[in-house]
Amino acid sequence: MVTIGEESAFDPQEMFELYDSVDWAGYTSDVDKLCRGLANSHLVITARDESGTLLGLARTISDDESVCYVQDLLVNPKFHRQGIGRRLLEHLKQRYAHCRFFLLSTDHESTPEGRRNHAFYRSLGFLSYEEKQMSAFGLPRVR
Repeated sequence: MVTIGEESAFDPQEMFELYDSVDWAGYTSDVDKLCRGLANSHLVITARDESGTLLGLARTISDDESVCYVQDLLVNPKFHRQGIGRRLLEHLKQRYAHCRFFLLSTDHESTPEGRRNHAFYRSLGFLSYEEKQMSAFGLPRVR
């Protein structure tokens, strides 16, 4: 049994293990910064099993009126293909259904991770910015 719930306090070791499981070194290099970022997010939801083990997490940045940006959606690879990511994202889609924009970013489709992510998001009804006649811009990454 997987439970989806909101959380506002974050154990650094637990967060490190989850983010490390998906090789997100940009987050795990400073776990205190990661935990502050989570605490400053609009909403953080987690997926936990009956023993309380953290399986996945999603977090948003939002004004809760016109825009919701899904900052992170991750599931420990040991628990992939069990519907956990889908449940997390569906929860957010319902929670922010009143917002005009519900956005996220992911790796480019030409990468192995991007191919999987694009197929997943498309299965949930997402379209690329181009397909929605929109564009997205970003400054070069700071690593």
